[in-house]
Amino acid sequence: MSVRIRMTRMGRKHRPFYRIVVIDRQKAREGRSIEEVGTYDPMVKDKSARVKLKMDRIEYWQSVGATPSERVATLIKKVKTNRWTDQGAAPALTPQKAPKAPAEAEAPAEAPAEGGEAS
Repeated sequence: MSVRIRMTRMGRKHRPFYRIVVIDRQKAREGRSIEEVGTYDPMVKDKSARVKLKMDRIEYWQSVGATPSERVATLIKKVKTNRWTDQGAAPALTPQKAPKAPAEAEAPAEAPAEGGEAS
């Protein structure tokens, strides 16, 4: 039996919540798990508070051959290094262009009518 450490989805529509579980590789996403080793709530504002892991249990399961999924491996790495921001700096914002003011010189001025009007 090959074992994985992966996420199972909980929560409601448009409000995801994940449990990080140890589960047989062939089970469904919401299948019966062997053990729950953490939680992940992507809707929490503070990035460092989104993930709660039982690192001693994760290390035990990895020592007996469990492999984490890609996303869980990323979360484990961030918890170990305590790094929650992106690697590169955010690109600089380009300033908005000022709207053009309507130029009065461009509009033709009304010329007096020639010869047709008498006062």
